[in-house]
Amino acid sequence: MGRIGVALTLAGTAALLPGCYPEAVACPAIGHVAGVSLTVSAGYVKDVGSLRLRACQDGTCTDKELVLHPGSVAVDQGCSPEGVCSATSSPDGTLQGFLEMPSISESAIEATVSGTSPAGIALPVRTLTLTPKGDYPYGEQCGRVISAGVVLDAGGLSQT
Repeated sequence: MGRIGVALTLAGTAALLPGCYPEAVACPAIGHVAGVSLTVSAGYVKDVGSLRLRACQDGTCTDKELVLHPGSVAVDQGCSPEGVCSATSSPDGTLQGFLEMPSISESAIEATVSGTSPAGIALPVRTLTLTPKGDYPYGEQCGRVISAGVVLDAGGLSQT
């Protein structure tokens, strides 16, 4: 085989090589804030005026009064024949709060919730040791996201 034949063979092979490697997948440009989310169950909302959350992990504690917002759920509105799908948000009667922490790992967190009723009466102090969960919501190529969440109801705290 002459030089031209070798050159054409190499050029053809080089043109096929990109098909042998997986394509790069773009990751969403969504930031993740480390912390603990708190949901007040719909049945307990009427008993809650204000809440304070303290979370301790690996010897570091973060404590603050939570800003509570109405919770909601996504309601599927289906897809059109063209394949365009949509959803809407609907209130679910809960309250949501978030305690931002400097960082979060998968080691245990001790969460303590205190607060007052709308009348200013102290609510029972509730404590729970929970284990944050790590997941790859956008695929392994986009990195691991660690999250922690608790639900507060009349019976106490539970992990979400």
